[in-house]
Amino acid sequence: MAEVLSQSEIDSLIEALSSGTIKVDEVISDEKKKKVKPYDFRRPNKFSKDQLRTLVMLHENFARLLTTSLSAYLRSMVRVQVASIDQLTYDEFTKSLSNPTVMNVIALKPLEGDIIIEFSPQLAFAIIDRLLGGTGATIEKVRELTDIELTVIKRVVLKMFGNIQEAWQAVVDLQPVYQSTELNPLFTQIIPPSDMIVLVTLDVRIGETFGLMNICLPYVVLEPIINRLNAQFWFARSGQHSNEQSISAIQHRLEQAKVRVVVELGHANITVGELMELSVGDVIQLDQHVNQFLPVRIGNHVKFMGSPGISGSRMAVQIGRLIQEGEEDNGSPDFISGRD
Repeated sequence: MAEVLSQSEIDSLIEALSSGTIKVDEVISDEKKKKVKPYDFRRPNKFSKDQLRTLVMLHENFARLLTTSLSAYLRSMVRVQVASIDQLTYDEFTKSLSNPTVMNVIALKPLEGDIIIEFSPQLAFAIIDRLLGGTGATIEKVRELTDIELTVIKRVVLKMFGNIQEAWQAVVDLQPVYQSTELNPLFTQIIPPSDMIVLVTLDVRIGETFGLMNICLPYVVLEPIINRLNAQFWFARSGQHSNEQSISAIQHRLEQAKVRVVVELGHANITVGELMELSVGDVIQLDQHVNQFLPVRIGNHVKFMGSPGISGSRMAVQIGRLIQEGEEDNGSPDFISGRD
């Protein structure tokens, strides 16, 4: 904490400066000489604060995307948040992990080298339990994964590749490639032990189960794009990619969405008494003429008009007319037009 001067000391200092006893240039020079910053040559800071902030924003976006995709894939409430980000050596990272653990080695093309996405055993077994029909509970005693469990984890990692691409697209267009899954951190050497990495730790909650996910980003992998890791470049590229690529991504997801299609054969009004007396073989007369189109509903809206028929051994409907936007009213039978 800086020293607080009394009023008499301030007056004496001003008087000394006015008389020339103390020169301002000498005071500034002395202050500059006193500013010595400690530097650890074993752990050099490869990333600036601005670059680390950009990585935090990037992985916060990745966490949001992963929350959505994992929730749908696991069919459970999932929450992913960035817990911390730090610079350390690769040796410190591997020694901090438990043995066994789940280390997924991923290549980020076109960048050279590999990164690691590490699941804590608690998180890995919770994911496996949920995908194999359980509630998402973890195990008390940590053990190595079986071949079947490794296959399950690999599929989860492959599902994350789309989130990685989308989160990084503001910086660089990446093509993640799965390399391998290792269980012993001491046997996984993707870079020399003394090389620097950025370690991003994510807090992952699946229902009531908690686990950590570590993303190890070696400096040598990010070095070709290190100048792009600044907030100005990130926001500028985000604006550019939010147009064509975002529209394409949304369109691709919508094309895979399932919708309910209903073909209405007609309507009829009967009393409750008539309904109670119905039996097998009875006929209910509908208000639909046999030569009229049938309304085809997508969700709650009539989008097509069609004719009923058979395709092979299944009932089918042949689309005869497209309903233009604004043409549909309430989908009542009066809206149905006759066949030309």
